[in-house]
Amino acid sequence: MEVNQYLEMFIEESKEHLQACSEHLLELEKNPDDLAIVGEIFRSAHTLKGMSATMGFEDLADLTHKMENVLDAIRNEKIHVTPEILDVVFESVDHLEEMVMDIANGGDGKRDVSSTVAQLKRIELGEEAVAEVVATVVAPAVESVLKYDSFEQTVITQSSEQGFNAYEISVTLREDCLLKAARVFMVFEILEKDGDVIKSSPSVEKLEDEQFDQQFYVAFVTKESAEDMQKKLMKVSEVEEVVVTTIDQKKFSEKEYESQQEIAATATAVVEMESTQATTPAKAEPVAKPAKSAAPNKADKTHAPVGNKTIRVNIERLDILMNLFEELVIDRGRLQSIATEVNHGELNETVERMSRVMGDLQTIILTMRMVPVETVFNRFPKMIRQLSRDLNKKINLEIIGAETELDRTVIDEIGDPLVHLIRNSVDHGIENPTARRAKGKPEEGTVVLRAYHSGNYVFIEIEDDGAGINREKVLAKAISKGIVTQEQSYSMSDQQINELILASGFSTADVISDVSGRGVGLDVVKTTIESLGGNISIESTQDVGSIFSIQLPLTLSIISVMLVEIEKEIYAIPLSSIIETSIIRSSEIMNAHNQKVIDFRGKVVPLVFLEEIFEVPRKAPQEEEFHSVVIVRKGEKLAGLVVDSFIGQQEIVLKSLGNYLTNIFAISGATILGNGKVALIVDCNALIK
Repeated sequence: MEVNQYLEMFIEESKEHLQACSEHLLELEKNPDDLAIVGEIFRSAHTLKGMSATMGFEDLADLTHKMENVLDAIRNEKIHVTPEILDVVFESVDHLEEMVMDIANGGDGKRDVSSTVAQLKRIELGEEAVAEVVATVVAPAVESVLKYDSFEQTVITQSSEQGFNAYEISVTLREDCLLKAARVFMVFEILEKDGDVIKSSPSVEKLEDEQFDQQFYVAFVTKESAEDMQKKLMKVSEVEEVVVTTIDQKKFSEKEYESQQEIAATATAVVEMESTQATTPAKAEPVAKPAKSAAPNKADKTHAPVGNKTIRVNIERLDILMNLFEELVIDRGRLQSIATEVNHGELNETVERMSRVMGDLQTIILTMRMVPVETVFNRFPKMIRQLSRDLNKKINLEIIGAETELDRTVIDEIGDPLVHLIRNSVDHGIENPTARRAKGKPEEGTVVLRAYHSGNYVFIEIEDDGAGINREKVLAKAISKGIVTQEQSYSMSDQQINELILASGFSTADVISDVSGRGVGLDVVKTTIESLGGNISIESTQDVGSIFSIQLPLTLSIISVMLVEIEKEIYAIPLSSIIETSIIRSSEIMNAHNQKVIDFRGKVVPLVFLEEIFEVPRKAPQEEEFHSVVIVRKGEKLAGLVVDSFIGQQEIVLKSLGNYLTNIFAISGATILGNGKVALIVDCNALIK
């Protein structure tokens, strides 16, 4: 088999399975008795093992197999979950992730994991003799009340192989129950949310017509535990008793299988004839609701297309599609310009229609590139678990808004800054349990990772209830490093002092550690975020906690701008940075500390003359009575960009200046306008100090 063509798919799916393992292991640590979680981990490990063996990565398959054995022993209650066992399993997942990354980088995935393998073997063998029997609500396997044909047996068997639990549930209603059909419906509603109904006795039609006494039976497959199902069903009004029994699949004898062939064939024929009679359990459903598929192999036509609704697309193809669409956007602008000049009715109508269609196409293409921040966030729970152990701190990580979406380009860049900020919060922010008790805080510190949309931006916040920023210590360190002078420090606000920790080379750590900073400081975080067109702000209260807030644009490719003119040159200012435009008199301009400023709604706003910044040549000096000003913002800071005139708002394609024009001050890129001319895009962040 030619494996190279499948390598990319293998790597992506392996990452997904390992991420699922990590997430479920964290859940298992909180709920060590929940065997359903173990089943989920086992299934991911089992799939990964098969994929690795097929692709020829034997070391990867072997380690996964050893981990799978331990999970199987836990799942079968031969051993019980302990923090020590989970440490070894987490270590195994770490090794597997490193192997997959090595393969992704062109390696062979080989790694010395003999120590971890030995620990897994000891766990598998050493705990077997002392395994305890845990009592649950699962009744011992008894003679089934329901009889299963070959199709139903296959569904149950395959579901079990895929980690599902197969139960036979007996439900008894109270004798004085008045609306038995309604109670049956409520029971089936609960069942359908948590799994799949295979069969019922009496049949669904009889249950709906209340043609039964007080008791009925249901065959059911689910990932939920028997205890949870029993508790949920007992919450239905007028249900007197619920007994959940494990289906004994060993009773599916060859004799019974053969005797049911005729029934199965009849059932299949009836389904194909679309008979209204409920002959097959696949059609059995209360109150005319279609049954869900119990297993992937179940022949249910209503669910057949589900597997084809999602495809994997290489991000490079989306980049090519985006580049082609960007060219269309440029041509659209050119066509609109020509249509305006020609002023031909049919041409105008066609261009307007094309613009509407391209607007819809733009929305679809941008949406295709959007990825939930969950893809970045999901690496942090395991990281926090390890950091809390390394630092001997108790830390709880809360993740809010993981479904918030960002452009893939931004997602790829934001991971490392977030790692740095979270490590900083854990190392410098959260105190050790002793210090927290002394301050009257709970021993366990909390770090909240939050994401949400606001306008055309996504905000990501890292909040902790730790020690906060010691402003006196920060200011003293900044003065000693020469970042600010003693005189400047007297007029600095709390916000400005907080943001000193983002300065290059700044660190308040008494001892440089590998956890956060490593003496580098947070300036790299600030630089990366600003290169993405975003900004970072800090709020902090000493001994209460800190909030690092990151503001990021939704997308970096197609942006809305205000076109402005200086002499004969056209510049584009991103709308995301603009507060408003204004016309001011020359007499309103004041001087303060050798800087021209204006009073804007009670705030002193410095003016930036773009003709001076970009050295625009003038044919003749101008003495204007009025000036056009664009008020822009960077965080809490404002500035007024002085231009000759406003042209208007437009959507443009952001293009880089190439490798030869790097680090051009206050220019973030360029775009091609409808008339074919090039306009430079102003980097407002660079102009605001």
